[in-house]
Amino acid sequence: MSVHPILFSCIAAIATLLLIGPKVISYLRNTGIVGIDQQKKNKPVLPTSGGVMVAIGIFIGVLLYVGLNVFLPLNNINLTLIFAGLLSILTISIIGFIDDIYVNRPWGTRNLTNGDDVLRIGLTQKTKALSVLPAAIPLMAINAGHSVLTLPFFGAIELGILYPLLLIPIGVLSVSNATNMLAGQNGLEASMATIALFFLGVHALNVGATEAAAIAFISVAALLAFLKFNWAPAKILPGDSLTYLSGALIATVVIIGNIEKAGIIIFIPWIVEAFLKAKRKFRATSLGKLTKEGYLKPKNDRIESLTHVPMTLWNLKEHQIPYVFITVLIVLGVISFYV
Repeated sequence: MSVHPILFSCIAAIATLLLIGPKVISYLRNTGIVGIDQQKKNKPVLPTSGGVMVAIGIFIGVLLYVGLNVFLPLNNINLTLIFAGLLSILTISIIGFIDDIYVNRPWGTRNLTNGDDVLRIGLTQKTKALSVLPAAIPLMAINAGHSVLTLPFFGAIELGILYPLLLIPIGVLSVSNATNMLAGQNGLEASMATIALFFLGVHALNVGATEAAAIAFISVAALLAFLKFNWAPAKILPGDSLTYLSGALIATVVIIGNIEKAGIIIFIPWIVEAFLKAKRKFRATSLGKLTKEGYLKPKNDRIESLTHVPMTLWNLKEHQIPYVFITVLIVLGVISFYV
């Protein structure tokens, strides 16, 4: 298998993000699609919905990958899998963007008071959770993946028609909503998705799932470029358009690559986060409160999110917290090759 198309496509995704990034930031700010960076002392108002630019970069990169393989047939790829995956990814990005712009104010006005983000009310929890289901339809329609599900400790399980009709929508719904829960610090969402997709891409290459590997590595490239704008101090916030996009990317790569075992192991932090949030009836926050020294501590002085664990154990500033989760995901990624 030739990796040159993937490499060139990754370069295209990075170049796209670096080129359009400043313009997207300016556009979002000028149109009032903004939010408050809550964990900064001066509570800066920043453009949000950064997932839009990441989706564009992935779109350009994947289309270049397809074009290279069509006109210079270096790899025998399944175009149906590629386009179904791309459609799922773009669908969920649109859903996330709708939530980002669902505001509680007259259009074109500003209503920021007392450092609280009152610009948007967003979709309700139930609506938000269920709205991601349409993104699963393209993968269901082409019967993506294999009906034999391989799980840690359980081995291979034959699911038959239940896989496309039940497991795919459940997987997309669960993964997308879980990635939306573990968020809040500059660079956290994008960096975690980058590490997860990198290891999933390697797994996909190992099993010969070229399409899944291409989507994974092109997404890694786009997310790395996005971190230039999102790492603390951020110039743009990710918004639900990125958290949902990250979940859709992980779910898509796992499904079309048939690498469920690795996916579950790598996804452990988000699974734990979902249980922590469920314990508080999904009303808990991953944010911290800023101390006089500039450290972050749990907002309610108790652990309601995985982000509160390093805040409790150590004196950490916002830009240091993503490193903790990057380390955890690297360890899980390595473990995934031995389970």
